[in-house]
Amino acid sequence: MCTRTVSTLARALEASGIATVSLLANRSAAELIGPPRGLYCEFPLGRPLGKPLDAEFQRSVLAAAFALLPRTDGPLIEDFDIVIEDEVDAPLSCPIPPRLDPQEPAAIGEARGLRAAHDRGVARIGTSQVGRVVDADGIPDAIRAFVEVVEGAAWNEVKYVGGDPTTLLMDIRAYYEEAALGLSEHVPAARATESWYYRKTSTGELIRRYLAAVKDVDPPFPGTFYVVPASQTSEVLF
Repeated sequence: MCTRTVSTLARALEASGIATVSLLANRSAAELIGPPRGLYCEFPLGRPLGKPLDAEFQRSVLAAAFALLPRTDGPLIEDFDIVIEDEVDAPLSCPIPPRLDPQEPAAIGEARGLRAAHDRGVARIGTSQVGRVVDADGIPDAIRAFVEVVEGAAWNEVKYVGGDPTTLLMDIRAYYEEAALGLSEHVPAARATESWYYRKTSTGELIRRYLAAVKDVDPPFPGTFYVVPASQTSEVLF
C-alpha cells in the first residue's frame, strides 16, 4: 500500500477514535497528507521492516513505531535511526542448475531445473507468492507463451495460463525469486533476487525480449510497465 494511502487511512481511523501509527516508505509523500503518527523507515521498497528473516531487527522497527502511540502532538513523522541502501545494481550470485532437457527452449528448461530450489526457498521463508494463476508445477509450461511471442507470434494470439499475461508474469517472477532463496546460503540484499532474475537467467532475458516485442504494437499491449520493472529496463540490459 502506498505511503499516501496509508497516511490517509490513518487520519480516517484517528477521526473515528482509533489510535494509529504508520510505517512510512516515502517521507515527502507522507508530509503531504500528515499522518497522526508515522515512522519513516529509509529501507528498500518492499521491505517495510528492513531485514528479512532478522526478527531482532524487525522487532526494533516495530518497537520504535509503537513508541509513538502515546504522542498526541501530531501530525508527526519520526525517522528510524538506521538506513538500509537499495542494492538493485548488485544481482544475487548463485548457480543455476543444469537444464534437464537440452531440446527445450532455454527458459523452459531452466525453470524445470529450478523446481527443487524453489521448494527449498519456500521452506525457508514459510510461504509462497506463486499461485495467482498458476502453481509452481505449471510455471515451466506457462513460460511457453512468452517464447512464442519472442519467436514472432502476436502477443494477443497466444494462450496464456490464466488468460492475463501480466498476472502470469508475477507468478513467474515470484517463482524465480523464491528459487533464488533456495540457491543462496544467505539473505540476499534488497532487490538482488530481482536483478538476478532479469539479468542472469534465461527466463529473465526472455521476458526482456518479450517487452521489446510488445512495445508499440497494434493492438496495444496493456501495461508494458508490468512486464519488467523500470529499474531493469535501462538500454544496457537489452
